[in-house]
Amino acid sequence: MSDTLKYPFYFKLAAILLCLISLFVIVYFGQDIISPLLLSLLFAIILRPIVTFLTKKLRFPYFIAVVFAIVVFVLLFLGIFYFISMQIGSMANDWDKIKDNLYFHFQHLQEVLRANFNLSKQEQNEFINSAKIDGLASGKQLVGSTISSFTDVVLNLALIPIYTFLFLLYQNLFVNFLIKLYKPEHHQKLRDVLVQIKLAVQSYVVGLLFEMIAVSVLTTIGLYLIGVQYFILLGIITGILNLVPYIGILFAGALSILVSLTGSTDLSIILGVILVNVVVQLIDNNLLVPLLVNSKVQINALVSIVGIIIGNVLGGITGMFLAIPIIAIFKVIFDRIESLEPWGYLMGDDLPKTFEWHKIKMPRYPYDTALETINFSSATPEKESKPDDAQSKEIAND
Repeated sequence: MSDTLKYPFYFKLAAILLCLISLFVIVYFGQDIISPLLLSLLFAIILRPIVTFLTKKLRFPYFIAVVFAIVVFVLLFLGIFYFISMQIGSMANDWDKIKDNLYFHFQHLQEVLRANFNLSKQEQNEFINSAKIDGLASGKQLVGSTISSFTDVVLNLALIPIYTFLFLLYQNLFVNFLIKLYKPEHHQKLRDVLVQIKLAVQSYVVGLLFEMIAVSVLTTIGLYLIGVQYFILLGIITGILNLVPYIGILFAGALSILVSLTGSTDLSIILGVILVNVVVQLIDNNLLVPLLVNSKVQINALVSIVGIIIGNVLGGITGMFLAIPIIAIFKVIFDRIESLEPWGYLMGDDLPKTFEWHKIKMPRYPYDTALETINFSSATPEKESKPDDAQSKEIAND
């Protein structure tokens, strides 16, 4: 006789909704603590192959390998930040020219409003002056909140390398903890889940980094060809914002249009910027994503967009960046738990990847590999009954 209790549907639905509400409340109010931890865990998964290479191939002591990986990680981000700051500094040197161009476009906008909406310049100036008064009234509060937010960002940036270092240093401890939570007969499934999570996150994030570089280079070249002045800065920003799927490129396009107008009085440059962004996105979606972002877990666009919006509500920009990896982790877990498998299928991408248009057959992307699992059938019973420490080391090495 089964020991599993059978509950009515409405009871299970109420329990699920209560758990989801509790989870969202915890994440929303604890985002200052949870977001750096999740980012650090993500970076630790990415840096794990570097640590493995240093310890196994170059015979580094494990502690030294972890320190070396963290140093490389920090220097890489500092280099990107320094390069962007140099580009912004170069842009700031042209502030007088930017002001003149902005004034020109403002005058043109006033003429358009006057001609189409019967708003005289005096009425427009009165509206702007009232907006200025309201802005000055809330200026002190805005400055205070900005300083507070900047302080939080600096603190998180200082904590993330520390958290990442500790995640890498104590990885066996965390794996051993998970092993102790489950009975030995479930260790094989646990190992499969952890390996698939690692492969999914690593393949997605590493592919995303290569995609970021490719999009930055393509956008930079395109903006240079149409004559945008700050093409290097805009190309890098577009590549970085493209890390947030679907939504990031919209902000990047709007920012590119705004900055290009500050560097030129020619309004036709807007069409050029839009054309460059459309062409880059076509190349990105049809070539770069299938070739570079070769994730082991395929997630459909609807779930991705909803997840990004929820991530933005719960954790801001950090939540938007973390949304897709977290969804991928949940899908890996759902696919391997029988009662949750339908939810994993709902999150997946079941559209055909081969289609024909005017007798032109598009290439088939490796979609079937999304459902492949690692075969552990060769594992012997002796290996399955290993002590906890040996089992945790085996899972960590995978």
